[in-house]
Amino acid sequence: MKLLSCLASLALFLPFAACKGPDYGRPLPEGAPALLKLSAKEPRPDFSEGFEHRDQLLIPLERSIEWFGKPSSQTFFPMEGVSFERARDSVVRFKELLLQSKSAEEFTHRLDLEFTIYKSAGWNAKGGGLLYTAYCTPIFEGSRTKDATYQYPLYAMPPDLVKGEKGAILGRRTASGSVEPYPARREIEASALLEGKNLELVYLMDPLDVFIAQVNGSAVIETSSGEQLKFGYSAKNGREYSSLGKELIRAKELKAKDMSLSKIREWGRANPEKLRGYMARNDSYVFFTEIDGNPCGSLGFQVEGDRSLATDKTLFPRGGVVFVDTPKQAKSWYWPWEAKPIVRSPPYRRFMLDQDTGGAIRTAGRADLYFGIGPEAEQRAGNTMAEGQLYYFFLNESEEPRAIP
Repeated sequence: MKLLSCLASLALFLPFAACKGPDYGRPLPEGAPALLKLSAKEPRPDFSEGFEHRDQLLIPLERSIEWFGKPSSQTFFPMEGVSFERARDSVVRFKELLLQSKSAEEFTHRLDLEFTIYKSAGWNAKGGGLLYTAYCTPIFEGSRTKDATYQYPLYAMPPDLVKGEKGAILGRRTASGSVEPYPARREIEASALLEGKNLELVYLMDPLDVFIAQVNGSAVIETSSGEQLKFGYSAKNGREYSSLGKELIRAKELKAKDMSLSKIREWGRANPEKLRGYMARNDSYVFFTEIDGNPCGSLGFQVEGDRSLATDKTLFPRGGVVFVDTPKQAKSWYWPWEAKPIVRSPPYRRFMLDQDTGGAIRTAGRADLYFGIGPEAEQRAGNTMAEGQLYYFFLNESEEPRAIP
């Protein structure tokens, strides 16, 4: 399961759809393809970035290749007409091209020769583009034991939560053996449903920190003894996510133009009970597990900062090579409900691997970029809301890969 979005990015605090522009949250029409094959006449970005920064790509590429080596990976294909064998061989061949090409020109030439390029159907199902936000892994203070400072726990997955095929959340197992929907956040918290069941993993000092950790799906907790505890996603209650920022703006508690994580924290300190009420409107509730390494994505391995991407995996093939293209001087970083940007973004163009699932993304018009761990990642994610295109690369169906001469 995806780490979700860094709350500092506002990605999941705020609504995605623009009132005066593209509706990036619009679902694809029934039966519409999520990937559109580029015609020979359509412009292509400059893909030389892949060769120039190939060292950054090799680790996430190898992780995808290892995933394709597991028998379970075959259950997710075919997807969008792409067979398991084609998806696997495409990642393997892409890595070979990076290692064997002697120049960026040779790499891009072979890429164009051997691969078919697709783009996301986007918000309008016609390739009209998508909205990128970013996520990260935040760092909080905490304690393994509850005390006067640290009172708010991250919980492990309860034993009565039932998962189905491919990790789908089915609900809660009742005493009679039947399965019913798992309670929403408000009921979980109001009834102390999880207390006294030995599910507490770590305690944080602020309920908003818990909320942020849940929105991310991962967190690093630093204790007073200097210990760093790492927690990753285990499961959720299967309920729909709703935006805290959107609720605060709708209620006129905060203005859209002033919206930021620091503003929410400031407002929350002055209105703690109100904040709890607004957070409770988000029915989604996330459970954690302690991990040894860095957080994992939905494919079960570590995601890589600036090289791993999260999308709707009911639409897009898993584990493959993608290219993110947010054009220079586009209306990129902006509040989605306003027609004009608040700042101009630098272009963000790079190869990534589609290795995670967008927990709140149910559309071809959205994708999330993983920026890594800690304050710098949070700051970068906090400035990322960019319009652009998303390209996928799969080996030509009619030709076998050819060796570099």
